[in-house]
Amino acid sequence: MTTNTIKLLDVVTLTTDLPEYNLSRGQVGTVVEVLGNGKAFEVEFSDRSGRTYESVGLTPNQIMVLHFEPIISEISPVMV
Repeated sequence: MTTNTIKLLDVVTLTTDLPEYNLSRGQVGTVVEVLGNGKAFEVEFSDRSGRTYESVGLTPNQIMVLHFEPIISEISPVMV
């Protein structure tokens, strides 16, 4: 099943530079709030120690969900 829906607690990456926040394309954050029924998202960026260094409201075209497991299509057969 594939989905482009961004959800609460999804791990995302920036698709664009945001110099006004000292954030660059490729930086990784976590969705901590869904705003306007998915029209925007509050994304928190933290360091390796878990300390938040920025929290920004972003639109879906500014972020991309990262996937840590294979996405299995419902229509493709499973090979054994």
